[in-house]
Amino acid sequence: MSTSAAVNPFASAKADLHEVLANLRRDRPVMEMTLPTGATAWLVTRYEDAQRALTDPKLGKTTSAGGFSYRDMVPPDVASAVSRHMLTINPPDHTRIRRLVSGAFTARRVAAFRPRIEELSERLLDEMEGSDRLDLIDSFAFPLPIQVLCELLGVPSEDQASFRRWSDAIVTGGVNPAGLPPALIAIVAYIRELLAAKRERPADDLLSGLIEARDNDDRLTDDELISMVYLFLIAGHETTVNLIGNGTLLLLAEPERWARVVAEPELIPNAVEELLRYEGPVQSSTFRTAMAPTEIGGQAIPEGAFVLVSLLSANRDGDRFANADQLDLDRPVTPNLAFGHGIHYCLGAPLARLEGQIAFHALTRRFPKMRLAVPVEEIAWRPGMLLRGLTALPVIPG
Repeated sequence: MSTSAAVNPFASAKADLHEVLANLRRDRPVMEMTLPTGATAWLVTRYEDAQRALTDPKLGKTTSAGGFSYRDMVPPDVASAVSRHMLTINPPDHTRIRRLVSGAFTARRVAAFRPRIEELSERLLDEMEGSDRLDLIDSFAFPLPIQVLCELLGVPSEDQASFRRWSDAIVTGGVNPAGLPPALIAIVAYIRELLAAKRERPADDLLSGLIEARDNDDRLTDDELISMVYLFLIAGHETTVNLIGNGTLLLLAEPERWARVVAEPELIPNAVEELLRYEGPVQSSTFRTAMAPTEIGGQAIPEGAFVLVSLLSANRDGDRFANADQLDLDRPVTPNLAFGHGIHYCLGAPLARLEGQIAFHALTRRFPKMRLAVPVEEIAWRPGMLLRGLTALPVIPG
């Protein structure tokens, strides 16, 4: 196997990305690639290797993973405030923070939000009614999860537009770095003000729960609190935006698929799992760093090397999934890596799945004749290495 660094495969056209990744799975399943920062990382593309990499205790988190560090672009207090969440730290701190956060982000709190998610969905669909053409991302896929998250956290709904600007700048920062520093500074300042207000006037929301979260005498530090709210606001809504957008595109791309889900709504829970597998909302894991020499798929990984796991590629691995390149709404549910694996598995996955199921039930019921407004080939994907989502989804509601 060649170990010479290659150009970043994620720089290719998004529509061709699956083909690029399929070739890598076949020919170079663990490949050293060049990152936009100029650093190199080992890209893992097969399911079995990906699963092992995500649970390898020798692969940990560092503040400069991938040759990228917030400390190089924002004041130290801002960098610290966005670098102490569960995706950036290792045990035992990770174990402690996840335990504290899980105590506030309970299954009961998520399940109790179902009626409100359904109500918000219906309200957005009411606003879409009668439109000749609209962008489903702007009209539905973005506002639904951000409204849900704002209410769950206790964030004023009038701040949604600001969150979208900040979030877009942050998730595309790897390819559009100029907008990243002001977005980070702005979102940290906002979260600090929000936490101060919640300390004075606590409520029955997740943010108040995080402030009060404790395990005996242990509780979240200020930086950990800000970092966790930052993680929830960015990752917590972006994944659901992409699940709804990507999934609707796949269903509408072949009208008989859409017609079938309209006719058989009981398929939707299973369909959500297949949509997550086939075109998941997160294309790559966050970076790992080899804390000691290790091995992945027969390839030696030296200490200090960066590792990037392609979740998108792993979920199309034919050694794991039969007919992996086919979208099969009847596929038996088989665990996939759409939300990661191991200790960093996405804490918000149950909420994203719930929102996705509610969204597809609502869309197919209210707009059974919906169709794409442009050819599939004209629909563009957002830039970046981490997330897999659309810039827009033009539809005719019908």
